[in-house]
Amino acid sequence: MQNPKLNYFFVRYCRRIPHLWNSLIGDSSNFSLESRIFHSISLSLMVLAACYIPYNLVAGLKVAAVSCLLIGTVFLHQFYFSRFRSKPHSNVIFGITGLFIFSVNYFSNAGISGSTDLIWPSYLLLVFAISPYRQHLAWLSTYVIVFILIHLAEYLDPSLVSHPFVQGEGQVLDRITAFPIPVLAIYIIIKFIRKNYDKERSEVSEKTKSIELRNEQMLQHKEQLEKSNAEKSKLMSIISHDLRAPLINIQNYLELLSEDQLDSQDREMLENSLKNATRDTINMLSNLLNWSRTQMTGPVVHLTALNLLGTLLPTLEMERSLAAVKKIDLRWDIASGLTATGDKDMLELVIRNLISNAIKFTRPNGLILIRGSISGADCKLEVNDNGVGIPSDKRAGLFSPVTEPAYGTENERGIGLGLVLCKDFMERQGGRLNYESTVGTGSSFFIFLPCLNRCPTCRTVPGNNEP
Repeated sequence: MQNPKLNYFFVRYCRRIPHLWNSLIGDSSNFSLESRIFHSISLSLMVLAACYIPYNLVAGLKVAAVSCLLIGTVFLHQFYFSRFRSKPHSNVIFGITGLFIFSVNYFSNAGISGSTDLIWPSYLLLVFAISPYRQHLAWLSTYVIVFILIHLAEYLDPSLVSHPFVQGEGQVLDRITAFPIPVLAIYIIIKFIRKNYDKERSEVSEKTKSIELRNEQMLQHKEQLEKSNAEKSKLMSIISHDLRAPLINIQNYLELLSEDQLDSQDREMLENSLKNATRDTINMLSNLLNWSRTQMTGPVVHLTALNLLGTLLPTLEMERSLAAVKKIDLRWDIASGLTATGDKDMLELVIRNLISNAIKFTRPNGLILIRGSISGADCKLEVNDNGVGIPSDKRAGLFSPVTEPAYGTENERGIGLGLVLCKDFMERQGGRLNYESTVGTGSSFFIFLPCLNRCPTCRTVPGNNEP
């Protein structure tokens, strides 16, 4: 019957063996690969020596027992100073000890008929594992020469070799007991080399991935900078051209107005043109300054509860007078109790730009209608016109600052920043901007802000009617 307590301590002891072994051979951060291999070899040889000494004594192999004692003592000394005193192990002592022990053991343990030849190459492999590359050729030459000499000595004088066991059973037993030594040596070396190789390969892989990721990020950053610089260069070119033209027109109008030859009808026409040119230039400068500010520092957003009709009424009345100059009818249908969360200045700028665009692209005697309603959890404002609509080839870059601005129905022209600002300002308020358009029929722009009320007097749009 098994003892559970005994099993528990046995399992716990077995689990501690790998930790104890790793502690004895040393950490990779404090010891080189060669040193850790040497520590493992020394520990293994000491364990084997402790096992083989009593075995050899029982078997009558006194020379082999002394050899095991000697090799165990040498490696105990080397291991102690290398592991606990931080003194490098001696490759020379390790190599010469092997030559001496195996040469003596060869002649005392049946020579070529014994098991020494089985151990000899594996020990040389250990020498290679713990010694620097520049010593490998010297050790290889030394071991091969000594190996040949002792075999040649046996060939010339077979009496030099002792045969402590009889052929057959004794020979098989000798080979079987000697077999663990080369197997253990090969296992230790392959384990460390493979483990170190896997570790280095993993580190190299991680470094490669890190470098590739960093290069990719740098490339993306470079592409973004190049794209940003190209956009800014194009934008500055557009701005310099489009601001110069209306200012020149204003200058020409003023020069014409200063002439006395103008009759009252021509003077009135020029004054109206001057007023329109000045208004367009002010709108362009306003959009440019707002856009420049958002690019440099970002606008400060002040979210408050806004009654949409009360907030937008001054802007709507002003835009109605501007639309009237072009003989466009501007109307609005916004419930008085409709309240949303937003920034007053940003919302006014968005509505002003959307209506200005609608006026620009609507022919005389056209209609612009602004509606306010509830759509789901949002308040929705629509700016609808029956103008020329947006061509399909212009829609992809509609919200880009470097899109070539289009001319209005009476050759009005801006710098193309209005919709860029509208989209940016709506997103900063927690809202959004959408549109739909049909060429020849007109356009509708929709802005959405979080709604604060469900008043019964507000127009309610069932469901979610986003375009």
